[in-house]
Amino acid sequence: MTPTLSVIIITKNEAENIRACLQSANWADEIIVVDSGSTDDTVSICKALGATVYVHDWPGFGPQKNRALSYASKEWVLSLDADERVTPELRAEIESVLLSPQAEGYSVPRLSSFCGRYIRHSGWHPDYVLRLFHRGKGKFTDDLVHERLVVDGKEALMKNWLLHESFRDLDQVLAKMNHYSSAGAEMMYRKGREATLTQAVLHGLWAFIRSYLLRAGFLDGREGFMLAVTTAEGTYYRYAKRLLMKREGGGRG
Repeated sequence: MTPTLSVIIITKNEAENIRACLQSANWADEIIVVDSGSTDDTVSICKALGATVYVHDWPGFGPQKNRALSYASKEWVLSLDADERVTPELRAEIESVLLSPQAEGYSVPRLSSFCGRYIRHSGWHPDYVLRLFHRGKGKFTDDLVHERLVVDGKEALMKNWLLHESFRDLDQVLAKMNHYSSAGAEMMYRKGREATLTQAVLHGLWAFIRSYLLRAGFLDGREGFMLAVTTAEGTYYRYAKRLLMKREGGGRG
């Protein structure tokens, strides 16, 4: 019997992305979407394309993905973000792997775009992400942001690309940077980590050097430079926001 596959996706206001994502995965046995209160057409698009949709509050990326996982009923699970697309080549490879699996979890190489350009350096390429796994063998960490999938068992690598339409323009870059830096500061607080202005500056500077110079971001042209700058800014603001929690939170931290 051919193994069955669940696709799980979490969403909020992803009307511009979700249709292409769902269409790229419509060959799966079921698609589970957990939405956190979209005010656009995300939910109606998902339902129209045959996905099963559940609506919940927003507890953070890790807990929300575990919620989606809890609804999956098939033998294998493929976790996708709304701005990702399964290529035909990756679909064929997944179907082949499931016929004779050699591991409990599989990482796929992800090719990500930044303001219209696919980034092939800057630490973004190849970006292996653990996404395909045997249900019951995998679980997401409870991190608010930058969650990880942890698999109990052997892991292996796949060859074909998962496309990631990550940042369409600078407005989206700035919005996500603000969101992720706030969540990152909250994670630092929960883990009891302090921050200073010196740390904020030095970590931000190091993030730029690592992305643009050490990871050859300069080979990605102007987009590589902009990516390095926004990476540095996001790092700086994460530490700066954690620092300011002491003042704004009435002793918090």
